[in-house]
Amino acid sequence: MAPPLPGPLAHLAPLLEHYGYAAVGGLVLVEDFGVPAPGETILIAAAVYAGAGQLNIFAVGAVAVAAAVVGDNIGYLVGRSGGRAFVHRWGRYVLLTPERFERAEQFFVRHGAKVVTIARFVEGLRQANGIIAGTAGMHWRRFLFFNTLGAVLWVGLWAGLGYAAGTHIGAIYQQVHRYQRWLLIGLGVLVAALIARHLLHRRRTAAPEADAERPPGRHSDGGR
Repeated sequence: MAPPLPGPLAHLAPLLEHYGYAAVGGLVLVEDFGVPAPGETILIAAAVYAGAGQLNIFAVGAVAVAAAVVGDNIGYLVGRSGGRAFVHRWGRYVLLTPERFERAEQFFVRHGAKVVTIARFVEGLRQANGIIAGTAGMHWRRFLFFNTLGAVLWVGLWAGLGYAAGTHIGAIYQQVHRYQRWLLIGLGVLVAALIARHLLHRRRTAAPEADAERPPGRHSDGGR
């Protein structure tokens, strides 16, 4: 008999009882290309069921990883095919000019691997991860590798916790989400620091180039 699911997981019991692995795959997939859906919670609930012998934990993990990767790749295609035109047309209304967007693209190309891997664990970024990577022009094979890595780590964490903790997972889940805000703030600070370092490096390298291009006999004080 399936165990009673705790707190925020309880409303997913009918889906798991009627659709099993299909419910896990479907909700994880649609969540990962931007549709609001309880993909993470259905994964945890399925792991709790697996711990009670109602599902196979390895099948739950395999279905969730495959759905997560496919979902994010759909988002990547959406961003790659229409994202740039959308940003260039409407971005100026939110102060995202083509020049700023180009700088953001360059940053994502350099540091996108970290963002793609970590984004899986952050609510909001998990849903927009693929779209951002596609819009920024990240190479597909690079995106696929780090996205798959993030999916394996994410599924392994929550499936393992759900399987081991059983009906006690509710308290753990609440604690994790309580501290997720700090994780998001920390990620924002890290991104800001990387951008600042990049801009400072460009400024330092640009100064010697400007001095080298200045005609002989002319100095920054006006040649006096």
